[in-house]
Amino acid sequence: MIFESIPYFQEIITLSIIAVLMAISPGADFVMVTRNSIFYSRKAGLYSAIGISIAIWVHVAYSIAGLALIISNSIILFSIIKYLGAAYLIYIGWKTFTSKSLADVNESKSDIDLSRWNAFKIGFITNVLNPKTTIFFLSIFTQLVTVNTPLWLQIVYGVIISFAHLVWFVSVSFLFSHPMLLRKFTQYKKVVERVVGSVLITFGLKVAVSTNN
Repeated sequence: MIFESIPYFQEIITLSIIAVLMAISPGADFVMVTRNSIFYSRKAGLYSAIGISIAIWVHVAYSIAGLALIISNSIILFSIIKYLGAAYLIYIGWKTFTSKSLADVNESKSDIDLSRWNAFKIGFITNVLNPKTTIFFLSIFTQLVTVNTPLWLQIVYGVIISFAHLVWFVSVSFLFSHPMLLRKFTQYKKVVERVVGSVLITFGLKVAVSTNN
């Protein structure tokens, strides 16, 4: 095929497939975007999605700088990231689980909507403190990237991963903020809050007790 003659074509295709699978795999990012889209607004979900896609560049930056291997092999550094991420998920999960304002179906949505910055910040922090994402970038940048891999190609890898996350989570925000689904969620809003809060807390506890092996 003509495309196979393009330098690094196979690597780019492989990375693209992995990036899509990484984005769509269930995890804290998915639950967080879903939470903000359902309980706040489509706008909140969209800005959370943007926060996640921008956070990807933090991982890209330290991977290009060669720090991913150092982080994964350092018990102290990895533990700091892991416990901060776990604490943040548990905190957001507890807020969701115990929230009274979100459970009030008579309350105007505009009164409880997240600001663009707060929605962005939630998505960004959730992803940047996710130790699984650190491990993912370690595996990508040790198996696909070598000392001979040009910087421009590593940046292309970052663009692909970031774009895959953006497209997926924007789609998630549109899906879970659809009026028809929202009407259904409103009927069981308190139950949904409890479930989403519990899932986030569970993710946080799972991160806290996990190892980097």
